[in-house]
Amino acid sequence: MSIPLIIAAFLVMLALMLLSLPVAVAILFVGVLGGYLMYGAPLVDMMGGVVWSSLNSPSMLAIPLFMLLGELLLRGGIADRMYAALAVWFNKLPGGLLHTNIATCMLVYGQLANTSVSQLFAAGLIPGITLALLFSVYLFIAHGKAGNASLVEVDVSLQEKLSLSKHLIPPVVIFGVVMGSIYGGLATPTESAAIGVVIALAFIVGGGKMSLDLLIHCSLQAAKTSGMVIIVLMCALLLNVTISMLGVTQALTQWVASFGLTAVGLLLVLLVFYVILGTFMDAMSMLVLTVPITVPMVMAVGIDPIWFGIFIVLMCEIALITPPVGMNLFVVQGVRKDGGSFNDVIWGSMPFVGIMALFTLAIMVWPGIVMWLPDLLAGR
Repeated sequence: MSIPLIIAAFLVMLALMLLSLPVAVAILFVGVLGGYLMYGAPLVDMMGGVVWSSLNSPSMLAIPLFMLLGELLLRGGIADRMYAALAVWFNKLPGGLLHTNIATCMLVYGQLANTSVSQLFAAGLIPGITLALLFSVYLFIAHGKAGNASLVEVDVSLQEKLSLSKHLIPPVVIFGVVMGSIYGGLATPTESAAIGVVIALAFIVGGGKMSLDLLIHCSLQAAKTSGMVIIVLMCALLLNVTISMLGVTQALTQWVASFGLTAVGLLLVLLVFYVILGTFMDAMSMLVLTVPITVPMVMAVGIDPIWFGIFIVLMCEIALITPPVGMNLFVVQGVRKDGGSFNDVIWGSMPFVGIMALFTLAIMVWPGIVMWLPDLLAGR
């Protein structure tokens, strides 16, 4: 398949998204129509079987289960009590409750993002913790007086702090059991998610927060989010059928190889590519749209796909907060209540963009930051 035709198809997808069509519809349109035009009805008929065999798998249950776990943590009060417990310990640090946000995000994200294999979890653990620590160090240095801005400073005794620390037990237990069972090879991600849901329900019952309305609300929200994710994945699978049959990955791999790019050179090109995509696409859309194409390309130059999984997640997150048009910048500006300028959001995001960009360069120079733990667990 010719490179101009591949580029044209990709641009058509982007154009459909810019016209406000849902991402799934844009992917489906190009995937199914492209397959039909090239191979006719037989290829389209084959797509149903491919999608069914891919989605009819126990591993797919991890998506709704982790979505439900996240809703239970949020709506059941576990996350709120965890925040309050962390706040009394961190409010004296320079940067105040900004550290609480980072610590809470780190724990909750560990619950929500479990939709991949155990090696990807292991690969993401050290980079995630390192980035969180780097963010906290920056806040410590650059915003040392942020905690003094509160109107009333409450002095909490050590006894009260220890008493509130009991609220850290549920998230620590859930995080430890879920992640420990995955890293230890004791359970699959789906089984770990189910265990996490059961434990979360037990803590909610013990905290007196259980109600029928809570269960209905959490289940409905988890179902809506899971449905959205699975629909996008289904459309991506249909696109992958067309990509595989047309030999798109082989053509792109040969095309990239013709430029003589090194692994580092290719990664730098992809860095710019994802920053541009992040101006008008969310992380999930970027992943499902580009991974089937970029993974074979990077593997052709000797890059480990596990390492690249962490790289591409970092790229998506950088793209979403890169000034001046990162999507999340507009989200932050939209929820602000102080009426401040959008320039404040742009300048506020730039240090974090810089930290993440430097960290990305660090894992390129020292890939062991990402690969040490998964290699250790795999016995390599």
